Amino acid sequence: MTDAALAGTPSGPDPDVSITPELAQTLLRAQHPDLAALAIQPVADGWDNAVMRLGPDLALRLPRRAIAAWLTFVEQTWLPVVAGGLPLPVPAPVRIGAPGSGYPYVWSVVPWFEGELAAVAPPGPNEGERLAEFLRALHRPAPPEAPHNRFRGVPLAERAEAFEDRLRQVESRLGAPHHHVRGVWRAALEAPIDLPRTWFHGDLHARNVLTRGGRLAAVIDWGDMAAGDAACDLAAVWMLLEGARTRERTLAAYGITQPTLARARGWAAHMGVMMLAGDARLAGLGLQTLERLREGP
Repeated sequence: MTDAALAGTPSGPDPDVSITPELAQTLLRAQHPDLAALAIQPVADGWDNAVMRLGPDLALRLPRRAIAAWLTFVEQTWLPVVAGGLPLPVPAPVRIGAPGSGYPYVWSVVPWFEGELAAVAPPGPNEGERLAEFLRALHRPAPPEAPHNRFRGVPLAERAEAFEDRLRQVESRLGAPHHHVRGVWRAALEAPIDLPRTWFHGDLHARNVLTRGGRLAAVIDWGDMAAGDAACDLAAVWMLLEGARTRERTLAAYGITQPTLARARGWAAHMGVMMLAGDARLAGLGLQTLERLREGP
């Protein structure tokens, strides 16, 4: 991630705690003194975390609110477990920080990746196969103690009430295409889960993927990672990739079955509607996803 990549990251709810470079340096001096002399440069106050660049090769991720501390704990505990088998860089923590100096949450030192958000610089038409390779590597069986995410990777019927509520909110903005979205959703609800319980990223949209020169460069923000139905990650095919033919090749390279295709399309519809109904700065990504569903596959 770079300054350019994160500069447009939407700000989230008001933080529970003020996070400043001075606080970060105080934490480093107390817990990782060998890093305390590195320059600290604020980059973004995201929905859940404040991000600061630390020297040329590292970054700090400090939760802004209590719920994000759990997501950070998930990243710290489980991302190193899957990172080694992935064909794209991921920000597995290189150091872990504890509460201290008046700051109440766990925090991380992670690698700094060069690149731009895929929302700004989409991956090129030949990157679908690399995305499929990444997803195949990630979607491997998870241990029984792997975390559960009650919003992602669950049977879509558990998200039906929230989906219908948000779709009603955006129907006027969608116009006639909302009928197509409903059809995609109904087909997804009817499709059985035909995959084993595997790891998934859980939030694989264009603001959590970095590109460089049109190529996939890194996958970031793993706080939602959990085990369950990996079809939720396959929604990324519509959230990231331009062109129906590119998406078809990607799904074929992944080896998708018809039931999983239906569920993946349902998750893409779910994510698109949630984005469109939520933060205005994500609405464009949501509408784009729904338009790509209409284009196919």
